[in-house]
Amino acid sequence: MSEHFKAFNGELREIDLFRALDDEQLEAVIRTTRSVSLAQGERLFNLGDPARCFFHLCSGQIKLARTSLNGGEKVIEVIRPGNTFAQAVMFMESDKGYPVTAEAIDDSDLLAFDNATIVGLLRESVDTCFRMMTTLSWRLRQQVEEIERLTLHTATCRLAAYLIQQLPANVLESPEVHLTTPKNIIASRLGIQPETFSRIVACLIKDNLIEVNGQDIVLRDIDGLRERIDL
Repeated sequence: MSEHFKAFNGELREIDLFRALDDEQLEAVIRTTRSVSLAQGERLFNLGDPARCFFHLCSGQIKLARTSLNGGEKVIEVIRPGNTFAQAVMFMESDKGYPVTAEAIDDSDLLAFDNATIVGLLRESVDTCFRMMTTLSWRLRQQVEEIERLTLHTATCRLAAYLIQQLPANVLESPEVHLTTPKNIIASRLGIQPETFSRIVACLIKDNLIEVNGQDIVLRDIDGLRERIDL
């Protein structure tokens, strides 16, 4: 077993998609894995670029976005450390390219995985294919639930849910949440116009649910925010 494999084995085992692989398969993946570093504002790929890799974000933030017909930007997703993205392109027609643009919000470090290597492993093992399909199906269900939140819930509900989702694990009350994502990107991600976003924040402050100091937001009343989600 190579030293390169030993160095990456533990890290890649934490990625849901690779839990379906045995050590030999994972070593094959590692041999074609490369590291990528992006400066703030640098593009990882553009809409329509050949989709040869998918990615795991180690540090920083990446926004996935498309440009609307009127030239405005719609943020589809904000990728945070520990998340994998663009894996669905493995199963698309090779000439379709990436369906979004990926750009670094902050200085970011990623791992890039070769699609052809993964597809080759899946062709060799039906069991591996089914295990990976299970993981991808779980991710798809999460995305469907996200679409439901964006289409069926009010803007206030979506923002309240977003704030609660940023809570550190095991925090019970009045935690301080540091928003490292620019507010205009949060608004776009939630499908909220910037001016509407500002009005909702002002209302939440007025109702003593949150306190805002620059980019720092203190959630003063978590139960009250949860009530806004259930409206």
